[in-house]
Amino acid sequence: MAGAAKRNSEPNQQPNERGDLFDDTQGVFMISVAAELSGMHPQTLRVYEARGLIKPSRSPRKTRLYSRRDVELLKRIQELTSEFGLNLAGVERVLTLEQTMKSMQAQLETLRKRAAEMERQMLDEIEAVHRSYKRELVPWQPPGEVLKPKDAAPIKILIEKES
Repeated sequence: MAGAAKRNSEPNQQPNERGDLFDDTQGVFMISVAAELSGMHPQTLRVYEARGLIKPSRSPRKTRLYSRRDVELLKRIQELTSEFGLNLAGVERVLTLEQTMKSMQAQLETLRKRAAEMERQMLDEIEAVHRSYKRELVPWQPPGEVLKPKDAAPIKILIEKES
Protein backbone atom coordinates (compact mmCIF):
# COMPACT_ATOMS: atom_id res chain seq x y z
CA MET A 1 0.00 0.00 0.00
CA ALA A 2 2.86 2.39 0.79
CA GLY A 3 4.34 1.73 -2.66
CA ALA A 4 1.04 2.66 -4.32
CA ALA A 5 0.84 5.86 -2.29
CA LYS A 6 4.40 6.71 -3.26
CA ARG A 7 3.64 6.15 -6.96
CA ASN A 8 0.51 8.36 -6.77
CA SER A 9 2.53 11.19 -5.26
CA GLU A 10 4.95 11.39 -8.20
CA PRO A 11 4.25 14.59 -10.15
CA ASN A 12 4.69 13.20 -13.69
CA GLN A 13 2.25 10.30 -13.33
CA GLN A 14 -1.46 11.03 -13.60
CA PRO A 15 -4.05 8.24 -13.30
CA ASN A 16 -6.04 7.46 -16.44
CA GLU A 17 -9.84 7.10 -16.52
CA ARG A 18 -9.64 3.67 -14.82
CA GLY A 19 -7.39 5.06 -12.12
CA ASP A 20 -4.28 3.30 -13.44
CA LEU A 21 -0.88 4.95 -13.40
CA PHE A 22 0.00 3.71 -16.88
CA ASP A 23 -1.95 3.50 -20.11
CA ASP A 24 -2.80 0.40 -22.15
CA THR A 25 0.14 0.88 -24.53
CA GLN A 26 2.88 1.35 -21.94
CA GLY A 27 5.13 -1.70 -21.56
CA VAL A 28 5.04 -2.82 -17.94
CA PHE A 29 4.99 -6.65 -17.92
CA MET A 30 8.12 -8.70 -18.34
CA ILE A 31 7.90 -11.73 -20.60
CA SER A 32 7.19 -14.22 -17.80
CA VAL A 33 4.28 -12.13 -16.48
CA ALA A 34 2.88 -11.49 -19.97
CA ALA A 35 3.14 -15.21 -20.76
CA GLU A 36 1.26 -16.11 -17.59
CA LEU A 37 -1.43 -13.46 -18.19
CA SER A 38 -1.99 -14.69 -21.75
CA GLY A 39 -1.79 -18.39 -20.89
CA MET A 40 1.25 -19.09 -23.08
CA HIS A 41 4.84 -20.18 -22.69
CA PRO A 42 7.45 -17.39 -22.80
CA GLN A 43 9.11 -19.05 -25.80
CA THR A 44 5.82 -18.75 -27.69
CA LEU A 45 5.90 -15.00 -27.12
CA ARG A 46 9.44 -14.90 -28.52
CA VAL A 47 8.27 -16.81 -31.61
CA TYR A 48 5.36 -14.42 -32.11
CA GLU A 49 7.75 -11.50 -31.83
CA ALA A 50 10.10 -13.08 -34.37
CA ARG A 51 7.12 -13.56 -36.75
CA GLY A 52 6.15 -9.90 -36.30
CA LEU A 53 2.79 -10.69 -34.70
CA ILE A 54 3.63 -8.65 -31.61
CA LYS A 55 6.14 -5.90 -30.94
CA PRO A 56 6.80 -5.42 -27.22
CA SER A 57 8.65 -2.32 -26.12
CA ARG A 58 12.13 -2.62 -24.66
CA SER A 59 13.61 -1.34 -21.43
CA PRO A 60 16.95 0.48 -21.42
CA ARG A 61 18.53 -2.93 -20.72
CA LYS A 62 16.72 -4.41 -23.78
CA THR A 63 14.29 -6.47 -21.69
CA ARG A 64 10.97 -7.09 -23.41
CA LEU A 65 8.14 -5.13 -21.80
CA TYR A 66 4.57 -6.05 -22.71
CA SER A 67 1.64 -3.65 -22.37
CA ARG A 68 -1.97 -4.50 -21.56
CA ARG A 69 -2.75 -4.10 -25.24
CA ASP A 70 0.03 -6.60 -26.06
CA VAL A 71 -1.44 -9.10 -23.58
CA GLU A 72 -4.90 -8.66 -25.14
CA LEU A 73 -3.38 -9.23 -28.57
CA LEU A 74 -1.69 -12.40 -27.29
CA LYS A 75 -5.06 -13.62 -26.01
CA ARG A 76 -6.58 -12.87 -29.43
CA ILE A 77 -3.81 -14.84 -31.15
CA GLN A 78 -4.41 -17.71 -28.71
CA GLU A 79 -8.12 -17.62 -29.57
CA LEU A 80 -7.47 -17.65 -33.31
CA THR A 81 -5.03 -20.54 -33.15
CA SER A 82 -6.75 -22.76 -30.59
CA GLU A 83 -10.47 -22.10 -31.12
CA PHE A 84 -10.50 -21.37 -34.85
CA GLY A 85 -7.58 -23.59 -35.85
CA LEU A 86 -5.67 -20.93 -37.76
CA ASN A 87 -1.98 -21.20 -38.40
CA LEU A 88 0.27 -18.19 -37.81
CA ALA A 89 -0.02 -17.05 -41.43
CA GLY A 90 -3.80 -17.04 -41.04
CA VAL A 91 -3.50 -15.18 -37.76
CA GLU A 92 -1.32 -12.55 -39.45
CA ARG A 93 -3.92 -12.12 -42.19
CA VAL A 94 -6.84 -11.89 -39.73
CA LEU A 95 -5.01 -9.33 -37.58
CA THR A 96 -4.13 -7.26 -40.66
CA LEU A 97 -7.75 -7.36 -41.85
CA GLU A 98 -9.05 -6.44 -38.40
CA GLN A 99 -6.67 -3.48 -38.25
CA THR A 100 -7.68 -2.39 -41.76
CA MET A 101 -11.36 -2.66 -40.83
CA LYS A 102 -10.80 -0.65 -37.64
CA SER A 103 -9.00 2.04 -39.61
CA MET A 104 -11.74 2.14 -42.24
CA GLN A 105 -14.44 2.38 -39.56
CA ALA A 106 -12.63 5.35 -38.01
CA GLN A 107 -12.31 6.95 -41.44
CA LEU A 108 -16.01 6.32 -42.12
CA GLU A 109 -16.98 7.93 -38.82
CA THR A 110 -14.83 10.96 -39.67
CA LEU A 111 -16.49 11.21 -43.08
CA ARG A 112 -19.95 10.90 -41.53
CA LYS A 113 -19.20 13.74 -39.13
CA ARG A 114 -17.84 15.85 -41.99
CA ALA A 115 -20.91 15.11 -44.14
CA ALA A 116 -23.24 16.06 -41.28
CA GLU A 117 -21.34 19.32 -40.77
CA MET A 118 -21.44 20.08 -44.50
CA GLU A 119 -25.16 19.31 -44.60
CA ARG A 120 -25.76 21.66 -41.67
CA GLN A 121 -23.76 24.41 -43.41
CA MET A 122 -25.65 23.82 -46.66
CA LEU A 123 -29.03 24.05 -44.89
CA ASP A 124 -27.90 27.24 -43.15
CA GLU A 125 -26.91 28.76 -46.48
CA ILE A 126 -30.19 27.68 -48.11
CA GLU A 127 -32.11 29.25 -45.24
CA ALA A 128 -30.12 32.48 -45.64
CA VAL A 129 -30.97 32.55 -49.34
CA HIS A 130 -34.65 31.94 -48.58
CA ARG A 131 -34.67 34.77 -46.06
CA SER A 132 -33.00 37.14 -48.52
CA TYR A 133 -35.43 36.68 -51.39
CA LYS A 134 -38.65 36.66 -49.37
CA ARG A 135 -38.35 40.46 -49.03
CA GLU A 136 -37.71 40.94 -52.74
CA LEU A 137 -40.58 38.90 -54.18
CA VAL A 138 -43.18 40.68 -56.29
CA PRO A 139 -46.07 38.92 -57.99
CA TRP A 140 -45.47 38.27 -61.67
CA GLN A 141 -47.93 39.66 -64.16
CA PRO A 142 -47.87 39.27 -67.90
CA PRO A 143 -46.71 42.32 -69.83
CA GLY A 144 -49.45 44.92 -70.17
CA GLU A 145 -51.47 43.67 -67.20
CA VAL A 146 -50.03 46.36 -64.96
CA LEU A 147 -51.46 49.07 -67.26
CA LYS A 148 -55.03 47.73 -67.21
CA PRO A 149 -57.30 49.11 -64.52
CA LYS A 150 -58.61 46.41 -62.20
CA ASP A 151 -62.26 47.53 -62.03
CA ALA A 152 -62.77 49.12 -65.47
CA ALA A 153 -64.85 47.53 -68.17
CA PRO A 154 -63.05 46.40 -71.27
CA ILE A 155 -62.78 49.05 -73.93
CA LYS A 156 -64.07 48.19 -77.39
CA ILE A 157 -62.70 50.06 -80.32
CA LEU A 158 -64.68 49.78 -83.47
CA ILE A 159 -62.81 49.80 -86.68
CA GLU A 160 -64.73 50.54 -89.80
CA LYS A 161 -63.75 49.06 -93.03
CA GLU A 162 -63.53 51.28 -96.02
CA SER A 163 -65.19 49.88 -98.99
